[in-house]
Amino acid sequence: MGRLTGGDPSLLRRINSAVVLHALRATDLATLTEITRVTGLSRPTVEGVVEGLIAAGLVVETAVDDSGTRRQGRPARRFRFRAEAGHLLGLEIGPHRVAAVLSDLDGKVLGTAAKDVDETAPADERIERLRTAVADLLRRAGVARNSLRAVGVGSPGIVEADGTVRLGTALPEWTGLQLGERLRRSFKCPVLVENDANAAAVAEHWKGAATESDDIVFVLAGLSPGAGALIGGRLHRGYGGAAGEIGALHLLGREVRPETLLSTTDEPLHPLDEQAVAQVFALARQGDERAGAAVDRFLQRLVHDVAALVLALDPELVVVGGWAAGLDGVLEPLRRELARYCLRPPRVALSVLGEAAVATGALRLALDHVEEQLFAVEGTATARRWP
Repeated sequence: MGRLTGGDPSLLRRINSAVVLHALRATDLATLTEITRVTGLSRPTVEGVVEGLIAAGLVVETAVDDSGTRRQGRPARRFRFRAEAGHLLGLEIGPHRVAAVLSDLDGKVLGTAAKDVDETAPADERIERLRTAVADLLRRAGVARNSLRAVGVGSPGIVEADGTVRLGTALPEWTGLQLGERLRRSFKCPVLVENDANAAAVAEHWKGAATESDDIVFVLAGLSPGAGALIGGRLHRGYGGAAGEIGALHLLGREVRPETLLSTTDEPLHPLDEQAVAQVFALARQGDERAGAAVDRFLQRLVHDVAALVLALDPELVVVGGWAAGLDGVLEPLRRELARYCLRPPRVALSVLGEAAVATGALRLALDHVEEQLFAVEGTATARRWP
């Protein structure tokens, strides 16, 4: 890394600090000589930067291990990044549960919490359940609330940059909800609100089925499916945050909704009634003809919805998550029909993270935000301008 000269001294100090901190975070322990070699900075510069980082609480000098053979002369000082200097939260808000995951500044998970919530619960009750889950998690982990550096949130709906849910039909009282503003009252750090399918796509790229792919589509499969997409490793939200809303494709001339397609009676299923959906799939596996026909109709619609997105984006990989990922018979029809409709069929895989995907992705968004501040990295895989 070349040495910088001239320019704004304060900017130069910030860049040098970010370079040294990044080098320390990439290893367990490092001496001043090792940091100098890796960064290309002068030793006096490195010494000054390290002392400043120690004063800021981000770096600590470690004790020398005297258990081995002692060498002549003064032992080299060793330093490490203090991942415990701050903490991050990833939150999920869903129809049937709220969940939280806590990590240090390295993204190492320190604990999780989840609480059930009724699908008909109003917004205030759902948010209060989330606050309770967070309080329980912080208490059990022994982490003070004021140590949080950023909070990521995954929520159903079309989410604007300030955390307002512009449209959210999956949850009661969700459309128009100023979710970001409501949650910021509980934290003294940035709160980053993202669509749940987008958050899950980020999670699978970070720790799941898509770690080796930068062009992916994540399908949050259900009666009202949604999708998140990464293009070149960057989250694609669209101009207004509505990219991937494949659950609205029935409006384009196909009037029958998925909850009607999967029904075995004259009454459509409730979009959030997962038990009724699972029962239809179970009956289909047992050979029930009406249930089998309903499942075939549902899968055909899901395939068409996903194919529309695949044709537009040409991803390398499609990851299927959500409750439908746990039901038999999703992957093979999807592979078969994508091969039929798409010019270059993508690989298809199930989510590795399962129900943890949304909260994990929200945690990654919080980590990205903090990394952008600490390391002055211009543009991360999921960078977004937050208020």
